[in-house]
Amino acid sequence: MYLKKIGYINIVRLLAVLCLTLLIGCSSTIPLIVPDMAMQSSHPVQLFDAHGPLSQKQSNEILSRLKNNDVETHIFDRHLPFASEITDSHLMIGNKVELLIDSPDTYRSMYAAIENAKDHINMEIYILKDDEIGNLFAELLIRKQKNGVQVNLIYDSVGSIDTPREFFDSLKESGVNVLEFNPVNPLIAPKNWQVTRRDHRKLLIVDGQIAFVGSANISTEYSRGSLVRSKPTARSKSTRSDNPWRDTHVRIVGPVVSEFQKLFMSIWNEQKGELLAQRNYFPELANKGSEVVRAIGSSPEKAYNPIYITLLSAINSAETQIFLTSAYFVPDPNLLSALKAVAKRKVDVRILLPGKTDSALVYYASRSYYDELLSAGVKIYVRQDALLHAKTTLIDGVWSTIGSANLDWLSFLNNEEVNAVILGQDFGTQMQTLFENDLKSSTLVTLEEWRKRPISTRILERAGRLWAQWL
Repeated sequence: MYLKKIGYINIVRLLAVLCLTLLIGCSSTIPLIVPDMAMQSSHPVQLFDAHGPLSQKQSNEILSRLKNNDVETHIFDRHLPFASEITDSHLMIGNKVELLIDSPDTYRSMYAAIENAKDHINMEIYILKDDEIGNLFAELLIRKQKNGVQVNLIYDSVGSIDTPREFFDSLKESGVNVLEFNPVNPLIAPKNWQVTRRDHRKLLIVDGQIAFVGSANISTEYSRGSLVRSKPTARSKSTRSDNPWRDTHVRIVGPVVSEFQKLFMSIWNEQKGELLAQRNYFPELANKGSEVVRAIGSSPEKAYNPIYITLLSAINSAETQIFLTSAYFVPDPNLLSALKAVAKRKVDVRILLPGKTDSALVYYASRSYYDELLSAGVKIYVRQDALLHAKTTLIDGVWSTIGSANLDWLSFLNNEEVNAVILGQDFGTQMQTLFENDLKSSTLVTLEEWRKRPISTRILERAGRLWAQWL
């Protein structure tokens, strides 16, 4: 994200912005960014497998088995019909989902999949750096391309702005098809160019059969996982690199991979990438597991954000618990109201946020919402020992989502994002265990202690909140 890339903002500038706002006032209103959330669907939820739609009886039987029988939840019959109406992607059965915790495990799994690729590799990434990890992947992609595997790469122009042109030129020279998303160079920038429109996705598809989705970028600074306290490498000298990073990714095999492939292709075509080489991008896929998964992509080109609306609907449908993990938390009024409302009706709402950050502006803007959330009964935890970069949600123990979308305005309005929604208690149990382990390294924020924070901190929070719509 562009503003997050800027780094720590000067405190004097924050104070100046605050003073200016207090003097001239702020009459602008925050626009609604979702369609009518009161919309209800009477259509039954239909599931799909590799061969097409299942019968309604089969769909109902599978959904019934997915429900957590120990906990009351209406998310299947209250939320799923609505979600099916507002997303283009089907709920696909027969998938196997592997949870990958932090970048070291993610990189190893991705590298192995690329190494074994036979037909094509499609990668869509926000940050791809010219460092130890970036070059490790680049060298592998070049080798696979030279061995006859077609590599197609989309990288974001702002996210990878520090990566020299020569890095991508070497990929192109080997035959890799490289697409720069929304170039910042004015000589090649598209018409109606907007700096805030970014491709924030982290998506890898191998042979149309394996998909990786989550929060990890490709860079050495992300390679220090939160589970192992290793020393920084020689090429990781920045302050950000000295910190372990906490990311969450998933590896998916099964019929839903074709839905993620469609999302990759849609960006390639929308950005007018060069004609892709003929490959078997949509092979016949077989059932590989028992997970029900939906692939959801968001784009500012659409009238509304399917990831955001799906999440908001799931939150409103919660009966027992909501466990949110967010690297950047700057909620709009709708999300803020939904979280407070469900907490007030005794849903156990817990939000895990960073105690360390790579963006002071977002950090203080996020903290400006703590008081009203805590007052409504929301529990807030901050992770102290790592840079929290994961973006996950677990609702009622049976509805999970993992992906690239943050809970902030840039993700809601301006970014291309991709998330996987996984239904079922088995995967939900893994997500709950992961969340509870994160809480062991986190501190609970209490309302009493929070209100004792100094006035200087409150001023910075107020100043950060003024920028909410651009974060």
